[in-house]
Amino acid sequence: MTTTDRSAVVDPERLEELVHQVVTDAGAAMTVPLALIGDRLGLFTELAEGGPMTARRLAERTGLVERYVREWLLAMATTGYVTYDGSDGDPDPAHARYRMSPEQTEAFTNPDSPAYVAGAFQNLTAATRILDRLTEAFRTGEGVGWHEHHEDLFLGTERFFRPSYLANLTTTWIPSLPGMDEKLRAGARVADVGCGLGASTIIMAEEYPRSTFVGIDYHTPSIVLAQHRAADAEVADRVSFRTAGAADLTGTFDLVAFFDCLHDMPDPLGALRAARSALAEDGAVMLVEPMSWDSVEETVNPLGRLLAGASTWICLPSGLSAEPAYGLGNQAGPATTCALGREAGFSTAREAVATDFNRVYEFRP
Repeated sequence: MTTTDRSAVVDPERLEELVHQVVTDAGAAMTVPLALIGDRLGLFTELAEGGPMTARRLAERTGLVERYVREWLLAMATTGYVTYDGSDGDPDPAHARYRMSPEQTEAFTNPDSPAYVAGAFQNLTAATRILDRLTEAFRTGEGVGWHEHHEDLFLGTERFFRPSYLANLTTTWIPSLPGMDEKLRAGARVADVGCGLGASTIIMAEEYPRSTFVGIDYHTPSIVLAQHRAADAEVADRVSFRTAGAADLTGTFDLVAFFDCLHDMPDPLGALRAARSALAEDGAVMLVEPMSWDSVEETVNPLGRLLAGASTWICLPSGLSAEPAYGLGNQAGPATTCALGREAGFSTAREAVATDFNRVYEFRP
């Protein structure tokens, strides 16, 4: 039996660094849900439109209680999410003024910007609501289904990923599959598996008006929202959504796409096999996955920290929530991902392109 060596010498400098890191991390953990409150209440937007201003003025403009707004502004300023603008030498915190810099405004209030991060506040705060269930899952090995999370996870996930889809989907990702952009412009059939609220489906439909699109997802409330959003975007004539699991894909398609979802599925191999069966003769699967690496050494970086944490909270429990409980997680890495494609029957399984936050794979029969 291995025991901990309590006689090991503690390096005081390394210990101090570790404690400082915990203080930094704890502050960040406090900041994210507070930022979500600011997002929900329109505090970032109002400050961006009307600042610089005091807490009293911001409270008046939003109809909120000044004392809470004052403390929130102080918390946001300490983390760099809003900017302290001075107080004309008056030390009273009630007279402090705050504003949003152009960069803060872009990141927290512009949903069409590639830099928009407000969805992360909603997504990650929702994920931690399963703390007690996740603790028990470590003991039992049971999963937590996607549908079992708080509704903020579904809404926040769309807000989190949509800016990247707007920036890359039709400009970089689809063109990285040889001939696919031309095929969709001429008119093709596309399936969006695990479509969620339909952001990816609608973006493709807007760019490729001659093609038709089918979005499927097993989560009915998401499908209902997707149908409403397609109508609002005026693409319902070429887009349809239906409730179905990935293995239940039917029809023939020139492109089958998975956006940031295959790793969440309890049976990703079955999903890829169903996609292969549904492909036209010269069709392709486009698999968009979060950035991942093939080794622990490569994964130990700031983005890896975020993604591995998200995988533990969201992706792995979802992947263990039903049979065969594959438990892929979002850090499978390119080698494992391409091997899974070959196991599903694809002769071509390669990484087509990568961005800062995603890897895009091409699978062909």
